[in-house]
Amino acid sequence: MEVRYDDIVNSYFKHMEPGNDAQISEFILLGFSEEPGLQPLIFGLFLSMYLITVFGNLLIILAISSDSHLHTPMYFFLSNLSFVDICFISTTVPKMLWNIQTQSKVITYEGCITQMYFFLLSAVLDIFLLTVMAYDRFVAICHPLHYTIIMNPWICGLLVLVSWIMCILNSLLQSLMMLQLSFCTNVEIPHFFCDLSQMTQLACSDNFLNYMVIYFTTVLLGSGALTSILYSYSKIVSSIRRITSTQGKYKAFSTCASHLSVVSLFFSTSLGVYFSSAATHSSHSSATASMMYTVVTPMLNPFIYSLRNKDIKGALKRLFVMVSPKRQIILGLEKCPSLQGSTPQNQLL
Repeated sequence: MEVRYDDIVNSYFKHMEPGNDAQISEFILLGFSEEPGLQPLIFGLFLSMYLITVFGNLLIILAISSDSHLHTPMYFFLSNLSFVDICFISTTVPKMLWNIQTQSKVITYEGCITQMYFFLLSAVLDIFLLTVMAYDRFVAICHPLHYTIIMNPWICGLLVLVSWIMCILNSLLQSLMMLQLSFCTNVEIPHFFCDLSQMTQLACSDNFLNYMVIYFTTVLLGSGALTSILYSYSKIVSSIRRITSTQGKYKAFSTCASHLSVVSLFFSTSLGVYFSSAATHSSHSSATASMMYTVVTPMLNPFIYSLRNKDIKGALKRLFVMVSPKRQIILGLEKCPSLQGSTPQNQLL
């Protein structure tokens, strides 16, 4: 039986079509290092940072929700930022820790798309919330007499809702675009999570439209948010410079110092990732740089806000006092033998 060359070629390309049964079912996350001796160190480091991030941001949320003095627009946005940071780090680190523990670098195709969706959602939502917080500080310092009118609860809720909707639509668009791509032989992602740009590079089908969507959304959302933040702080600096008293200038600047620190940290590390990856083309250096804004920044946010903010420190102290009355009662019973005898347990003896 004669086999024609054209039949072989047509059969090969037929199996390479998107949606065919030959479509790959899993990816390999290469992570930071393949050295077995470094895996326990990487596991311990990331587990520590993950626990610190989750615990620290939960404390911020609990402090704000339990203290009525902090039920203001500024701390409403901060509690949302802390919640998103917990989601942000939870999309990448637990899977990496699981892979190290099981000594497996495999992630399913569905799991990779899901991780990418929630990672994009959390990352872009972080940027949007930082932008909204910059606008809040702009209104508070530049228009203090109209602050309560402009930043009323309805407007604050609407700003957060719009941010969520835009980020959900953006993540959905990027994920649907990724589903149109087919992957053939190279399924190794040189990262510790399913990064959008890395996955697009691995595609064996035409990815030009995907890159166009990535660049368009990055310019529209990222550059727009950064421009809004820079504009807000330029107006804030101009207003602070017009304040005559030194104490007034310090008080005005201290209200936005924590937010400015977080903005600088997030954007400097995220921009540094793309510039360094474009310059070095090293997968390991790109993964290390990505760790700065995906893991380190969410971990440092609670420290920045709690150490530089007297209201948060006061709320945290009151929170610890609220959760410790039972301990105080137990200590009081131990110091008063007469009270110990009246307890139900002692009455039964």
